[in-house]
Amino acid sequence: MKVSLICLASLAIVTFCALPNPVHAGCGQGRGGGGGGSCAVGETPREDLSDAETASLLLMREEEKLARDVYLTLGEQYELNVFVNIPRAEQRHLDRVGELLAKYAIADPIGDDTVGSFQNQKLQELYNELVAKGSTSVTAALQVGATIEDLDLFDLETALRDVVDSEDIRQVYLNLAKGSRNHMRAFTSQLKARNESYEAQYLAAAELEAIVGSDWERGPADGKGQRGKGNGRGQGKGNGQGKGCCKN
Repeated sequence: MKVSLICLASLAIVTFCALPNPVHAGCGQGRGGGGGGSCAVGETPREDLSDAETASLLLMREEEKLARDVYLTLGEQYELNVFVNIPRAEQRHLDRVGELLAKYAIADPIGDDTVGSFQNQKLQELYNELVAKGSTSVTAALQVGATIEDLDLFDLETALRDVVDSEDIRQVYLNLAKGSRNHMRAFTSQLKARNESYEAQYLAAAELEAIVGSDWERGPADGKGQRGKGNGRGQGKGNGQGKGCCKN
């Protein structure tokens, strides 16, 4: 499905209501040099959101759930640390977007947090498609992981360029993008260890090459959109990732 899901944002219908406090996941993307840094959403003032910003938040909330749910589901089939550690980071991504929804009293589209259940029908179909593909082999599962991060990065970058004016949303999206770049590095590293590679489906090929060829990023992304400095270690042999406590 080579169509950016950011296009679906215009279909979102916003209802205002209170949102319960999000649940924070435990520590750990792993592999020593993940990216991350939590964003202090409450420390920035409330701004007047555009309809496009609101729709983007609703979409991104479920798109981060898509990543978490696919990885959790594939993790039941394959004993790989990427499918243990990265879902924890995706939960933190979910929490960050959830905090923005709560801050602006926007109704959460995740009424049912059951794994594999989505309000957005396009995301529901994509979840089904990606799980089916990833269930065929461990290599296919890693390709699915890279595809999700590819899509996530494309949509985040599109929103940052064309939609987002509010500083709090910008800070969260910059940090989500940093985490997704680290996740892309994890999946492509695992593929490389199996003499396989991933070809970009959403990002430009040159951008993907630059991401996987650069160091892992740590610390919060700054407000100017610069990447944090990376000092991650190379991928070890075997299926495991190194230990770490990096909050994406």
